[in-house]
Amino acid sequence: MPAPCSYDYATIRVVPRVEREEFINAGVILSCPAEQFLEARIALDEQRLRAIDPAVAIDVVHSHLASIPIICAGGPSAGPIGQLSQRERFHWLVAPRSTIIQMSPVHTGRCANPHDTLERLLDVMVRPPHRP
Repeated sequence: MPAPCSYDYATIRVVPRVEREEFINAGVILSCPAEQFLEARIALDEQRLRAIDPAVAIDVVHSHLASIPIICAGGPSAGPIGQLSQRERFHWLVAPRSTIIQMSPVHTGRCANPHDTLERLLDVMVRPPHRP
């Protein structure tokens, strides 16, 4: 089993009406420099989002959310931000902003497998709980 390494993560939030400060969690971004890992997973629950704002432009939200994993991957398709290092891209993505897509504060942890940890965080922080 690999030795645990530290990681940072933030929850991706959709804030359809910034002035109301209501949001739903729509994804997670995780950075693990020791494993050269920077990825985001999106799981937007449109029904929950429409409960906050029935007039939200879902297609615009999807478009903005889709850019986050592209920026994580880096390279030319991610534009100028994609040319930055993984750590710089992470910090750019999690920087505070007052837009429809926002990030939670950054949290830190330790894991043996960042892929599994990202999926676990998505289950805990984003996907609706399963009821027995």
